[in-house]
Amino acid sequence: MSNWIDNIYFVLVNPREPGNIGASARAIKNMGFNNLQLVNPPENFIEGHDFWLACHATDLLKEADVFDNLEDALSDKALIVGTSRRTGKKRGLILPLEEAVKEIKKAATKNRVAILFGREDRGLTNEEVEECGFLITIPTSEDAPSLNLAQAVLLVAYELSRGEFEADIPELVPHKELKALFGHIRKILKLLGYIPRGDRDMEERIMRNLKHMLGRSGLTPWEVRMLHGICSQIERFVKDR
Repeated sequence: MSNWIDNIYFVLVNPREPGNIGASARAIKNMGFNNLQLVNPPENFIEGHDFWLACHATDLLKEADVFDNLEDALSDKALIVGTSRRTGKKRGLILPLEEAVKEIKKAATKNRVAILFGREDRGLTNEEVEECGFLITIPTSEDAPSLNLAQAVLLVAYELSRGEFEADIPELVPHKELKALFGHIRKILKLLGYIPRGDRDMEERIMRNLKHMLGRSGLTPWEVRMLHGICSQIERFVKDR
């Protein structure tokens, strides 16, 4: 497998069961991946039964990056991808697994990609989904739609590990640099009156849709500078008038 493998990060958000963390580590390593990151895991996640479930991936479990919050885990990632069985307008673009892995592999040739897996009982929150460029959905039976956390990790890792993929994609800016751009865009939209004054719900809906749109394939440094430049030029033009 080529170097894009090293740019894939499996991020478990608020996992509650140590056994699921261990089984996820095993699944990741089984499929040839190395990067496990945990956001606010239980304190005893590297003790006891989960070590048995990790089997030969205990090294990956011990070396997992642990974060207190999702923002820190995502700050250096260029593309954020979530996993969810729930759909809805607020959840943005949702791709089937086979189609999603093509986009992930393409981005990972030169950029870090985070794949988020939510809590065992309720998945990712709407706020966490807002950070994602798009979501992955795994078709399941209507009689039993929810996958176990480690099962979902295994299926995504397996699909990613199938075959090789070659693509020419530019280097993208990390997630932390997009926050300033979104703030700049929000300011300009208010200045232009596109966001109705005092309508907080509409403001958040517009910004959520922009984040989904711009986050699907990431942005290059040149594109970010261009968008900042456009915003600055609009701001100067409006103020001069």
